[in-house]
Amino acid sequence: MNFKNKTVFITGASRGIGLEIAKKLASLGANIIIAAKTAEPHPKLQGTIFSAAAEIERLGGRALPCMVDIRDENQVFEAVNQAVAIFGGIDIVINNASAIQLTGTLETEMKRFDLMHGVNARGTFLVSRACLPHLLKSENPHVLTLSPPLNFEARWFKHHVAYSMAKFGMSLVTLGMSAEFEGKVAFNSLWPRTIIATAAIEFAVGNGEMMRNARKPTIMADAAAEILARNFKTCSGNYFIDDAVLAEAGVTDFSLYKVDPNVDDRSLIPDFFI
Repeated sequence: MNFKNKTVFITGASRGIGLEIAKKLASLGANIIIAAKTAEPHPKLQGTIFSAAAEIERLGGRALPCMVDIRDENQVFEAVNQAVAIFGGIDIVINNASAIQLTGTLETEMKRFDLMHGVNARGTFLVSRACLPHLLKSENPHVLTLSPPLNFEARWFKHHVAYSMAKFGMSLVTLGMSAEFEGKVAFNSLWPRTIIATAAIEFAVGNGEMMRNARKPTIMADAAAEILARNFKTCSGNYFIDDAVLAEAGVTDFSLYKVDPNVDDRSLIPDFFI
């Protein structure tokens, strides 16, 4: 895989899975736009757009940190314009930014509902829309959204209706835009088989012990790179699962992705919507 001189616009890439994907693609030669809100250190979550840029540059990549709230149309377009002015275009978009609150209907305040829908569904649509004029000029344009396969069974909704609605909204962007831009831009989704050990997930669920039964974010980064290296005309409209992508690419040993190598595979915790 060679992403030399390819420019990647990644939302929410100051930490977690977004940062791991950014680092992976940077190590393969890509220019990275880090579009995220965190410019000042968070009291409970490590990483800022500037610390992420420093990590990417240590790997030999070029990084542009942009403070962006993807709910704000002006901030999104300003970041896109900066990226194009500096790097000459945009080849890949990673819709990674997401808000999560796993609460039932009566426990979900409307401001949290609005946050999840504003970031997840609306933000994914907005960022994709803002980048599309530039993607349409790329040789191998891809939009990869970190969202689950579309599965409208009640069990995926009943415990956290608001979050599931917002998260599946991201997957609907993949469904609709892959058809709308067929043969012009690839739109795919990627989702983990198991829970992924990130500080944000630990913060959301409040259970550090669960992280022992998780995989590292590097599995998502490796799977993303495999997808993005494919031809956009023949790889679109898919809902990929991380380990299935890597198995297809010839990976047979997934033990290196475990947080705790001593944990049995059967003890790994399946992610939501799997």
